[in-house]
Amino acid sequence: MSSRTLEIDLTSPEFSEGFPIPADYTADGRNASPPLRWGDPPGGTVSLALVCEDPDAPRGTFTHWVLFNLPPDTRELPPEVPPVPDLPNGARQGTNDFGRVGYGGPAPPPGKPHRYHFRLYALGARLGLDAGATHHQLLEAMRDHKLAEGRLMGVYGREKA
Repeated sequence: MSSRTLEIDLTSPEFSEGFPIPADYTADGRNASPPLRWGDPPGGTVSLALVCEDPDAPRGTFTHWVLFNLPPDTRELPPEVPPVPDLPNGARQGTNDFGRVGYGGPAPPPGKPHRYHFRLYALGARLGLDAGATHHQLLEAMRDHKLAEGRLMGVYGREKA
């Protein structure tokens, strides 16, 4: 984060920073998105965006969720956000690295647990991206619009056979 980017408190009632993500929110469970909550974004926030990624994936960072154009007065996401391109509140979901729209839960290879970074961005603009946009397209579109960022990291691993 740059020195001028403010921080937003991002939490989940299901796991704490650095602790395991419950199996229901992984590919080994219901593959449902976890509930998330956050504090007030700064004034001037026009929309919010959320990304979840695994920097420990064997072939490099793997994107699990792309969500953008959340209304600025939103303060939480319920569990099990439906995997549809357009949500009732006007938000849009992008395509994850599984090739699907919406959340795709952790599914690491057996061995050391992987880290899953949830990042919430307060933006000074509504993004003109189509539903299904990729993480790269989202990062490009919001480059000059970030006002604040929230971070939450959970871990998940599978036992070696």
